[in-house]
Amino acid sequence: MTDTRRAGLMLIAPATLFILVGFLLPVGVLLSGAFRTDAGWSLGNFVEFFTTPLYLDVFFRTFRLGLTVTAVAAVLGYITAIAITETSPSWRGRLVALLVLPLMISPVARTYAWLVILGRTGFLNTALQTVGLTDEPLRILFTETAVFIGLIQLFFPLMVLPLLSSLENLPRDVIPAGRVLGASWFAIFWRVILPLTREGLVVGGTLTFVGSLTAYVTPAILGGSKVLMLETLLYQRVSVANDYASAGVIAVILIAMSIATNFLLKRIATTRRAAR
Repeated sequence: MTDTRRAGLMLIAPATLFILVGFLLPVGVLLSGAFRTDAGWSLGNFVEFFTTPLYLDVFFRTFRLGLTVTAVAAVLGYITAIAITETSPSWRGRLVALLVLPLMISPVARTYAWLVILGRTGFLNTALQTVGLTDEPLRILFTETAVFIGLIQLFFPLMVLPLLSSLENLPRDVIPAGRVLGASWFAIFWRVILPLTREGLVVGGTLTFVGSLTAYVTPAILGGSKVLMLETLLYQRVSVANDYASAGVIAVILIAMSIATNFLLKRIATTRRAAR
């Protein structure tokens, strides 16, 4: 082994040891509990999880909300990113700054702000009653709608920024060329913009979907105990029921879904790129 390589290994050894002891080892201990039962090592805890109606309902709710948030964020993200790229450079910088600004505020503070907006006496219900659209306050808090709104607001910038980066690297003449050839705006988006910005969509989609699956503060505050998600269920299993086996199962499921999402999106992007 050369001196340079030995010196490099010595430099990364502390960081590697820290990650191993401070992260991988505790996570491994937690996840191993999902495969241990009174009878030994087995998949019994997973069978119990997927045969319990409450757990299944929470699993499909989490997956459904994650997909919905990602899909809506992608549509709105493309619209926002395209609009920003069409502005002047000075305004583009200001708009990007406004987009990044919420990321500098604590998610707890951002989520609690929705309590003021969506509550029975909040801004939204007051406005709806003032204009006569409803006679009594709507129940928005502690519903899937409230959780959806909170997650969209939380992860929308993480969808727009990768798309904006991809659009800025888009050749300037491809859209005018499509218009000259008579293509509609939808055809230009579907056949030109989407294929050339797929990498940004993969990054933004991964961050948004995985973030929606694993977010705890927003579902806990806006959903409460009435709209359980996998992450809030995991917290309940550990802190209330002291059930580390079920918590380990939920942790394994969340990690598996996150890895599978990233792999699937990258696979789709690679396949489409190869097809072209």
